[in-house]
Amino acid sequence: MMLAVYECSVKLFAMSTLTHFDAQGQAHMVDVAAKASTHRVAVACGRIEMMPATLKIIESGSAKKGDVLGIARIAGIQAAKRTSDLIPLCHPLALTRVAVDFSIHHASAADPSHVSCTATVETVGPTGVEMEALTAVQLALLTIYDMCKAVDRGMTMTGVKLMQKHGGKSGSYVADR
Repeated sequence: MMLAVYECSVKLFAMSTLTHFDAQGQAHMVDVAAKASTHRVAVACGRIEMMPATLKIIESGSAKKGDVLGIARIAGIQAAKRTSDLIPLCHPLALTRVAVDFSIHHASAADPSHVSCTATVETVGPTGVEMEALTAVQLALLTIYDMCKAVDRGMTMTGVKLMQKHGGKSGSYVADR
């Protein structure tokens, strides 16, 4: 009995707050037909931590598979463009810009060696590009892992998050950290 009450309250909560559920609690693609087309921008970031020797290989361009960051950039751009193929309820969007940037950070007393990734995605349309920016970061970091796993299987991807988004009815969001 208690489980049924819990399931019912979870279902009511989901229906009242999450846009991807209809009145019966069934998952659906949100109808954006009535939403205004506006310029929308999202910026996401994340990082991949690694051994100092792995970072040195990336920085020197001596990885056996080639230009790690160049290939990861292309993977991130491609991922943003294919987000609706990967995440079932995302709308296919006509992206107007995708930029994937990296910065190299050598180990310090407080921080391990890592590569930071930032993805900026833009469109003019009725729905935002947050998922595209987050997907771009994740796939770019996964590509770095794939290209360097032969020398460092202990790499860790961390801190992937939405940093900011602008445009649309809900306005702007800027992460506080």
